[in-house]
Amino acid sequence: MPNCCSQIPLPERRRLFELKQLKVPLGDIARLMGRHRSAIYREIKRNSFRDTEIPDYNVYHSVVADNISKDRRTRLRKLRRYPELRKFVIEQLEAHWPPDQTCGQLISHGLSAIRLCAETIYRFISSNERLAFRGCLL
Repeated sequence: MPNCCSQIPLPERRRLFELKQLKVPLGDIARLMGRHRSAIYREIKRNSFRDTEIPDYNVYHSVVADNISKDRRTRLRKLRRYPELRKFVIEQLEAHWPPDQTCGQLISHGLSAIRLCAETIYRFISSNERLAFRGCLL
């Protein structure tokens, strides 16, 4: 099994769909695909099609799962949705505050109703998103 996490690409999702159609146990599917079984369970849970009116159609389809996954990744992240929060985080980073303390300050001083974790700030730092902000000296 690979040591690092990676998204499941469409060809693997197609294989997962085929194996599910054959009613292969999920643990065996994970072993065959070289993934951890929790990754397979999570993939099926997060990316299955759900219909509230006709529950019989609640199944995993590879193409639908790929589209759901892509839609989730293109959603605006917190630091893009809330410019005031982004400005505060950038100011804190420029003042050399670590992300952990920045999040703690938001919570302890009640500066924002939106909860933010250090991982979100670390992702912001390492993403291309921060390059759009010239004032940020990271």
